[in-house]
Amino acid sequence: MDKFVNTAICQMQTGHDKSANLAKAAQMIKTAATEADLIVLPEIFNAPYQTDLLPDYAEPIPGPSTAILSELAREHQILLVGGSIPEIDAGGKIYNSSCIFAPDGKMLGCHRKLHLFDIQIPDQIVFKESDVFTAGEDLQTFFYDGLPFSVMICYDIRFPELARQAALSGANIIIVPAAFNLTTGPAHWEILMRTRALDNQVFLVAASPARNPSASYQAWGHSMVVDPWGSIIAEGGTEEEIIHAEIDLAQLRKVREELPLLQHRRPKLYRKISRKELG
Repeated sequence: MDKFVNTAICQMQTGHDKSANLAKAAQMIKTAATEADLIVLPEIFNAPYQTDLLPDYAEPIPGPSTAILSELAREHQILLVGGSIPEIDAGGKIYNSSCIFAPDGKMLGCHRKLHLFDIQIPDQIVFKESDVFTAGEDLQTFFYDGLPFSVMICYDIRFPELARQAALSGANIIIVPAAFNLTTGPAHWEILMRTRALDNQVFLVAASPARNPSASYQAWGHSMVVDPWGSIIAEGGTEEEIIHAEIDLAQLRKVREELPLLQHRRPKLYRKISRKELG
């Protein structure tokens, strides 16, 4: 892949009609593909983000939604990160899963959300993903045309060990389909995305749904792309829109050469300190 990756985030509003959600995603992808090589959808883009309803929307992978995503990637010749969907496996377990498609429509793989968002903030928000989802067990580095990248889903980004492992595994971009809410969004969305990009010297692409005033779960929006210096190079608002950014991979190499913090790590020392603390 060229050193420039033209990227687009489809910050789309989701509702209760799965067919309408898929049609909206298809239309936004078609529009974004006129300028972008890499397109990212938000977390749970084909269903309402409501735990009591999600089992009704769960489907196998491969299945109807991934078939549509595969065809969209092939039709528009794009690298497509399909946000996430509720996936049900053969044993009946449901996962929050993000599937990635190459421009020929081939599925490169899927990431199952590793950390489940169980939160209780009095008088603000109570949400328990573990009521419906099972946590995944693996973090992958995907490769397409010489571009290494990793995908995490929403709450995963709060765990710095995960982003660091992605960087150490060679990821140049961390892609985060996410749906922060009106409590955690204004408090933590920007600082988390910028910090993970800065600490690991990667580009970070964070894709949120647009805000839907009629939904029980209100997404924060503000999808963004952050560079390896921690600067925001593109950001959306709260409404439905397509956010474009040009990712210059030469900047990543420059930042890592000038401030080689990943080379300055001392893993043996960290293990020694950890053992001392445990002892």
